[in-house]
Amino acid sequence: MTLTIYCLNGPNLNLLGTREPAIYGKGTLEDLKALSEQAAAGVKAQLVFRQSNQEGDLVDWVQEARTKASAVVINAGGYTHTSVALHDALKVLTIPVVEVHLSNPGIREEFRHKSLVSPAASGLIAGFGAYGYRLAIEAAAQLAEQRSN
Repeated sequence: MTLTIYCLNGPNLNLLGTREPAIYGKGTLEDLKALSEQAAAGVKAQLVFRQSNQEGDLVDWVQEARTKASAVVINAGGYTHTSVALHDALKVLTIPVVEVHLSNPGIREEFRHKSLVSPAASGLIAGFGAYGYRLAIEAAAQLAEQRSN
């Protein structure tokens, strides 16, 4: 069985490298994509890497993942804290979901402390910068393989 991992990225992640580099690092979204592709190759998985500033796009991709993916890695950006629609879409999935954040929301502003993604996720990786994406993809692959056995 070939693993397919969807790596979904929310609003403002297209501005990585220029948006608050002290918090999010100097790497770009393209850098994250390359790192994620390398991590996926390391676990012999196909990667679908997408980013949108539109909540509906993310919901559509999560719904698509229901039938096309083995696991989802998601950095919902600001929608992490606000999107009931995204939460509801993720709750329908029967495949592993790994929430990932470049920074650690738990030590940032109070409004970032609550995630609507976490209750729908198998696990959370936060605060490790770009390296967190590698960890998230490896974790998603491991969880998907465990479910298929």
